[in-house]
Amino acid sequence: MKKILLPSMMLADFGNLKEEIKKLDEADVTGYHIDIMDGQFVPNFGMGLQDLEFIRSATDKPIDVHLMINTPDKYIDLFSNLGVNVIYIHPEADVHPTRTLQAIRDKGIKAGIAINPGTSVESIQPYLSIIDYIMVMTVNPGFAGQKYLDFVDEKIEILAQSTFKDKYEYELLVDGAISPEKVEKLHKKGVKGFVLGSSSLFGKDQSYKEIIQELKEL
Repeated sequence: MKKILLPSMMLADFGNLKEEIKKLDEADVTGYHIDIMDGQFVPNFGMGLQDLEFIRSATDKPIDVHLMINTPDKYIDLFSNLGVNVIYIHPEADVHPTRTLQAIRDKGIKAGIAINPGTSVESIQPYLSIIDYIMVMTVNPGFAGQKYLDFVDEKIEILAQSTFKDKYEYELLVDGAISPEKVEKLHKKGVKGFVLGSSSLFGKDQSYKEIIQELKEL
């Protein structure tokens, strides 16, 4: 199973962003992960629309957007017009998640749900037939540099089971404190995608190309 490896661009060097993207492209990352926060659904502010526009203009690779915002339904047109490939919403932040997920798909974009550490598998099951991706948050969303929450592993194992995945046909990703050791362990359990931040990619002595190659080979 080929891995999906997505740099979390909130951790990139914004003083040299064009060169960062060039090096990540050359490292053959799968695509780019953009965190959008509103300071309400999570107590922080993430990347801006100008950042997304610049990254979109600088690469041909897919871009996914993680909307950590209230009422994401109001912004589907906006983000679809910016050329993103996947949009994740949090069901808790939307009055009508099924309508919003269908609206994403109607735009020709892949639909995903992001689930917090405290969100149960049972609560998201009604949406599984209309999504393409599930992204399990392994830290509480909103801030980089947190510790991996081990209790989330049980939820990952349930969602990675073939009885779920074969029925609903989604891909499973994880986001939060994803070290190389976690990539190796979780990939063996059936996780396909990994959002990469300071635990595995940014701020290291190795080049992006070396790191991504090693992660692919794990």
